[in-house]
Amino acid sequence: MPSKYYDVVVIGRSLGALVAAALLARRDYTVLVVGQGRPGANYDVDGRALRRRVSTMLAGTSPTWARVMRELAHTQTWRRRAVTPDPPLQVLGSTQAPYGSDARGRRPLRLEISTDAERFAREVDREVPEVRRLVAELYGELLRVTEAADASFEADAMWPPGTFFERRETNKLVAKLPFARSEMHVDLLGEFPRDHVYRRVVGESVRFATDLAQPLPAFAMARLHGAWARGLTALEGGEHELEELLLERVVANGGELALDERATHLEVKGGTVASVVLDGIPGGFGAGFVVTDLIGEAVANLSGGVGITDHAHRDWPRVTPSKGRFVTSIVARSAGVPTALGREVVLLGDERRSGVEGRSLHLERCGAAKEGEQLFAVEMLLDERDGAVLYDARRAIVERLCRELPFFAQHLVLVDSVHDGLPLWRYVDGIRVEVERVDARLSVRAEPMERQLEVDPPGFLGLGGEPVRGPIERTLLCGASVLPGLGREGRLLAALSAVRLVTKSDRRKTRFRREMWTKLEIE
Repeated sequence: MPSKYYDVVVIGRSLGALVAAALLARRDYTVLVVGQGRPGANYDVDGRALRRRVSTMLAGTSPTWARVMRELAHTQTWRRRAVTPDPPLQVLGSTQAPYGSDARGRRPLRLEISTDAERFAREVDREVPEVRRLVAELYGELLRVTEAADASFEADAMWPPGTFFERRETNKLVAKLPFARSEMHVDLLGEFPRDHVYRRVVGESVRFATDLAQPLPAFAMARLHGAWARGLTALEGGEHELEELLLERVVANGGELALDERATHLEVKGGTVASVVLDGIPGGFGAGFVVTDLIGEAVANLSGGVGITDHAHRDWPRVTPSKGRFVTSIVARSAGVPTALGREVVLLGDERRSGVEGRSLHLERCGAAKEGEQLFAVEMLLDERDGAVLYDARRAIVERLCRELPFFAQHLVLVDSVHDGLPLWRYVDGIRVEVERVDARLSVRAEPMERQLEVDPPGFLGLGGEPVRGPIERTLLCGASVLPGLGREGRLLAALSAVRLVTKSDRRKTRFRREMWTKLEIE
């Protein structure tokens, strides 16, 4: 028999799960958050907080996030803590050019995508003047998509919809979105020359922002690159600080945390989830709902296949983990870091190189590791299953940065990744010294990478994957598998949709709770 009952048990601690937990606790539901083995965003080496994940918050300027902060009464806290990087994105690479080129007919590309229209126009005139008209038209179109999407996502609707009435409600909003229906397969960059570097500028910025491994529809590309173009808000502490902010709201509103625990079984009675069993804790915990960032197959496995609905058996999409996000933390002395280097940088891959040598990189400048030092989290997408590629990725990342940033090699302090299991790299007078992980008090086991997903068949508007309603009654999904095409904003929309379903199920208390949690926040 369950030892305790919760209105909602949240399994997972990613963005979608924590947003759902915080909102439900705010709405007076009893909530338990189970970490499910997901490690924290940071880990410690020599008193430095290194990163497991790149934490770019592209959705920080969206009305979806504003809704969350407003309901949690955290708008002012977010404004006070958040920083606005300028420029929001830098792109480094090379491009073919008839002038200023090297012996192979290529010249460096150093482009800043700025929110200042005049500044951005100067950047385009300097780097890619041959497509200035096409770039101007592209960003005009992106602005149109951004404004339409903001208006639609701000509404209280189901994303993606499930029932007839949900589809009718959401489709009214979809009708206002450019490229979402009949124009879905339009090439957003169709006017650009086929081999022009600006195609890669847009494409690579989007690839790192999405959770979908397969080609994106035009709306998703416009929304994600448009998010870069309109500016970012970020927390200096990255994902760790964001997680703390949300967990504080869970606890402040009466929720409970079991971040180090793992759910091992879902008890199903009468076709509906009834309780959650945690590893090593007898009896389990009763649950009115289970909200999770796991994929549907993992939820079904937790129940041992019991309680799976006929709809899930018949129509559930196949979601397959694909490209992995390999992240390397690099600490360098500040003296070796160019002052003009932005907070968010995409380094375009070199198409002339094969394997990991030619991959694009996403770099996040994370601030000071210690006094006089800078921390970087660098991300590479890997799709090979060959271990040799995984073990070579760290080296390729470091060598690429040393080629792009003058004097960077002489100022390296340490390099590490939790994904390859290799020794920690310390640098003494520019010479690399390998330190076994056990000696550095690090886990000797390589941690799995976060992965982008492949969905078959493609879901809602080509953006979606699994439905919000899970494969068992009263299980709800709010992770990357629901709207992978929209990246972090997709996770927010899934979380808000899951919260909406839980709230609507409690008709006796809905009016009371609505009066409590819809009061305008005093700003």
